[in-house]
Amino acid sequence: MRLDTLTALNAERAARRPALVVTDPADGRQRLVRGAEIDADPLAEALRKRLASGASGLVEDPQGRPLFVAVHAPPVRLIVVGAVHITQALASMAGQLGLDLTVIDPRTAFATPERFPGVTVIAEWPDTAFRTIALDTYTALLALTHDPKIDDPALSAALRADCAYVGALGSRKTHARRVERLKQAGFADEEIARIHAPIGLDIGAVSPAEIALAILAQVIATLRRERIAARTGA
Repeated sequence: MRLDTLTALNAERAARRPALVVTDPADGRQRLVRGAEIDADPLAEALRKRLASGASGLVEDPQGRPLFVAVHAPPVRLIVVGAVHITQALASMAGQLGLDLTVIDPRTAFATPERFPGVTVIAEWPDTAFRTIALDTYTALLALTHDPKIDDPALSAALRADCAYVGALGSRKTHARRVERLKQAGFADEEIARIHAPIGLDIGAVSPAEIALAILAQVIATLRRERIAARTGA
């Protein structure tokens, strides 16, 4: 790979932006396509499919020549607002799934390294924490405190950032009140509908570990939805 291409690719990686490297096997020529440039590219449809699937592979150019597309997408970051028992159970599972976990909670009695060994813990209010942690479309955010003063700002930030997954703990009645607060904050119905609430797949979960499992299963299913659609043609 040419130095200028590698430098540009590393810049996209550092900024957590997707990029694709298109290589012509016939002569080895390469070019970088940034995520924001896909729609204007002659291979737009094929590149979108490759990025959605997350898998590198061969595509054909308009003349039918094979080209190899290497997909470089940011790793999924899991941000949990709420240093609760569910989060403790979730922490060990997230590591095995390759999810980069950050726990945010202004309640310093809960947000401690002792309760979350090996995990990035930020004992700040979400608005303050998000000044240093930028949310993006490769972020999954879970709001688990059951406290509107903490959860609502986090959910608002996640919706504005178009996070890949947004979920909130609470009953249907709790969520109905949350919906009204978000509407008053200016969010449209279709934006609020992106929130998974009650959070997690309905597996009859009771214990913190079971709830954590249900949540992570829903996160993975949501993140893989485009890949599943690409594979099944749905």
